Amino acid sequence: MKKISLVAMIALAALSFQACNNAAKDSKETADSVNAVKDTTTDGSTGIAVDEMDAKFATDVANGGMAEVALGKVAAEKATNAQVKEFAAMMVGDHSKANEELMAIAKTKNITLPVAPDEEHQKMMTDISAKTGTDFDKAYVDAMVDGHKKTVSLLEDGSKNCKDMELMAFATKTLPVVKAHLAKIEAIQKSLK
Repeated sequence: MKKISLVAMIALAALSFQACNNAAKDSKETADSVNAVKDTTTDGSTGIAVDEMDAKFATDVANGGMAEVALGKVAAEKATNAQVKEFAAMMVGDHSKANEELMAIAKTKNITLPVAPDEEHQKMMTDISAKTGTDFDKAYVDAMVDGHKKTVSLLEDGSKNCKDMELMAFATKTLPVVKAHLAKIEAIQKSLK
């Protein structure tokens, strides 16, 4: 009981301190912090049901997935190239589906996921959204190549190293789809040059 009270007091103090801090954390940092507190709770009712690295994997994948959907929606509207528009629509569909699957797993594991893309992705979306025409298309395509390379690496790592079987299965199942996205966007990138 004392341990639960101590954890609750620490969490309350952390939230109070954060409320006083003018530089608010982004959604991903907040989710990682909440998961770290949950990870220290071992009474079974409020603790996180997975390894800390598995929780970080889930928040990283969710963060990237939400960014793909948000930027895909912008690109579906602003892109001038038909292939880019088609790819953007695929991003919205495929990543929305993967995000929903991950949210369902996270809920059963008591993992807090970010509710919006992190600051880095928000800045990238703002920068790309400010562009128009072929400049927008090129910036979006370049961002998708870079993002998908990172996501492939993250999913490869998760498919080998996640301790939780459901998260490992999610990574293994999602990896070929993201690799196919990467191959498609690299081909589009070559066609734009």
